[in-house]
Amino acid sequence: MSNVLSHMMAWMYMNTDFSDLSLMQISDSFFPTGLYTMSNGLETLFSEKRIASTDELHELIRTNIVQQIGPADCVALANAYDFAAAKDVEGIVTCDKLLFAMKLVKELRDATCRSGTQMIKCVNSFVNNGVLNEYYEAVKNSKTPGTHAVVIGVVSNALGIEKQKAVLHFLYGFSVSMVGAALRLGMIEHVQSQKILHQLKPVIAETCNKYISKSLDEMWQFAPEYDVIQIEHEQTFSKMFIT
Repeated sequence: MSNVLSHMMAWMYMNTDFSDLSLMQISDSFFPTGLYTMSNGLETLFSEKRIASTDELHELIRTNIVQQIGPADCVALANAYDFAAAKDVEGIVTCDKLLFAMKLVKELRDATCRSGTQMIKCVNSFVNNGVLNEYYEAVKNSKTPGTHAVVIGVVSNALGIEKQKAVLHFLYGFSVSMVGAALRLGMIEHVQSQKILHQLKPVIAETCNKYISKSLDEMWQFAPEYDVIQIEHEQTFSKMFIT
């Protein structure tokens, strides 16, 4: 009787869908990606008193999502997810290198690769997946940069997380990192931070739907003023955040 019970429990465990739990795990601030160290140029804007209100902060995040993160990172993420599903590591590397080339500011390139490398190193330590392992080896051996968005696409596929949820997770995570930076800079309070995140939900959902099925040939980004802000932060001697 005990053997029958143990077999039943083992079968139930094997057929349990853990994808939502996996999404919660990689979305948690406890997961070591280092996103909390990034302000994405907000620190410079705040120190120069060029941004102060919650409306301005909301518009800054929205602009970044619409002009950069959506058409570039989300497209790379979605395509990397599809290549991972097809067991095409070369395709994943193509996504990775293309997104890396579109990051015009060195500080931002380094930060996105640092976060991506940390994520894939961590997940690869507890997930046995051939494509994930092969891609991790390529990142570890400096054959591909390991951008954060592409890593999330590969990791999400390996963990059984739906592509749409992976893209939404990435967009929301970016928004949280900027709102969190504003909180630590003293620009806003906790209640205001949650209000901003709630107001960003429509643009996050719209951006996901718009770019989730785009091809790599359709990747683009255009936010020159924002790039200049990032460059200014890169050249700052004393700073709290990496970006």
